[in-house]
Amino acid sequence: MKHSFLDRYSDGDSFMHRLDPRTKFGTALLFILAVALTPPGSWRAFGLYLVIITALLLPARVPILYILKRSLVVMPFVAMLAIFIPFFKGGEVAGSYNVWLWQLTVTYSGIQVLINILLKSWLSILSLIWLTSTTRLPDLLQGLERMRMPRVLVMLMSFMYRYLFILVDEVMRMKQARDSRSFGGRSASGGWQIRTVGNMIGTLFIRSYERGERVYAAMSARGFDGNIRTLNHLSFRLSDALFGMGYSLILIFVGIFSQLY
Repeated sequence: MKHSFLDRYSDGDSFMHRLDPRTKFGTALLFILAVALTPPGSWRAFGLYLVIITALLLPARVPILYILKRSLVVMPFVAMLAIFIPFFKGGEVAGSYNVWLWQLTVTYSGIQVLINILLKSWLSILSLIWLTSTTRLPDLLQGLERMRMPRVLVMLMSFMYRYLFILVDEVMRMKQARDSRSFGGRSASGGWQIRTVGNMIGTLFIRSYERGERVYAAMSARGFDGNIRTLNHLSFRLSDALFGMGYSLILIFVGIFSQLY
């Protein structure tokens, strides 16, 4: 399988790639915070945020089609959570519909809140795509550790990144073995299929647990003391300071603009 679906294009050599991971993490976090605090209905401010994040993505040379695919994958989950807001938000009625025994009423304020949530979520996802597409995940984890994030969380994310691909490969091998036994054929009953999938999930859990025990024993035998050591050393340069200050000033200007107009 391809093992670059999390941080693809992170090995580039653009100005954005050369920035310190701590600078990029702080930039992405500040952008998401600014978007979240923008009042609903500030469409001009949302347009400016889109221009800002596009100005970050273009120098990184990340393909537009890749950005759209990654961002639209998450949007259906956001829409599923927010789709009911127009029916429960009070305000001027935009329409009323009879669904079986219920009468559903849609309000204009509810529609505005729904669009506001979708826009904020999409802009935040674009910011995270920029972060992961310009920063190798091991470097990002090292930066988070330098920023005093709890070591347990950093270690958990590091192990997740290292062994997620192994678990996916394990699932693919189990799926291939299942399909080679004519799983899902016309003669197979639905109950048998569910039982087989349940057995696969249980087997994967047991194998993952046993692998974790073996990894822990191997790390203990090598004297692992909880510190993640790497050959890459982060350096905060003048370009990082100038980029962070300039980006912060732009976001402050957009925030003031959203409050005034």
